[in-house]
Amino acid sequence: MLNTIAERINTGLNGQGFEGSLKFDCGADGVLVLADNMASTVDRDTDCTIRLSLENLKALLAGKLNPMTGVMMGKLKISGNPAVAMKLGSLLK
Repeated sequence: MLNTIAERINTGLNGQGFEGSLKFDCGADGVLVLADNMASTVDRDTDCTIRLSLENLKALLAGKLNPMTGVMMGKLKISGNPAVAMKLGSLLK
């Protein structure tokens, strides 16, 4: 499932730059890493990590979960540099 999401993100990036690195940590379901202007499912150290369930990741990427609401409700837990997570909003539009 995360491989499919990574492929869709790579298609959606279409050459857009993303400064920094960001990891979506879905626990036992795996990780999705945005780094070097691409998405992959290979785990690595990143500037920022967002811990969430796979279902919440799908909702976030579909625009059905507001990131700030998700943090306040405890559905998203951010560690590392939150400024990197803020840049994600421009990619989701």
